[in-house]
Amino acid sequence: MRIEVIEGDITTLAVDAIVNAANESLLGGGGVDGAIHRAAGPGLLAECRALPQSAPGVRCPTGEAEITGGHRLPARLVIHTVGPVWRGGDHDEPNLLAACYANSLRLAAEHAVSSIAFPAISCGVFGYPHAEASRVAVGQLRAWDGPLPSSVLLVFRDAGIAREYQRLLAG
Repeated sequence: MRIEVIEGDITTLAVDAIVNAANESLLGGGGVDGAIHRAAGPGLLAECRALPQSAPGVRCPTGEAEITGGHRLPARLVIHTVGPVWRGGDHDEPNLLAACYANSLRLAAEHAVSSIAFPAISCGVFGYPHAEASRVAVGQLRAWDGPLPSSVLLVFRDAGIAREYQRLLAG
């Protein structure tokens, strides 16, 4: 597995799957979630609406992942995962964030994904500190013992976040 950090727009990547840092409804939101829904078009929203709810308004609980088609995106698939809201680090946030990566990789393996792109899950409106999130993400990618895509891209719009991930990968 090759892990590469790039600065850019995840919605423009021609990979097998992109990971969406979603909310539990899977019906779009702000940040990367909103960007993915806008770029994918109304078909993505319709497919997400059709997913079963595990509780009212919850199609994907925190730490879990669901998969849909890419619709108008260059990516064939979208893996939606719901990261934890940062509440100081004492509410199982690291384990829930690690589960996002593990469950996304599990779905990637089940769907024969050879290239996948991840954003900074939970680091936007969910408030997860970037330094802590990068350690969890890189640690989980390195620790994953299941089938791996041949190419993993970590994609960030912010140069500082990209540098943090690059530093961890180099170490």
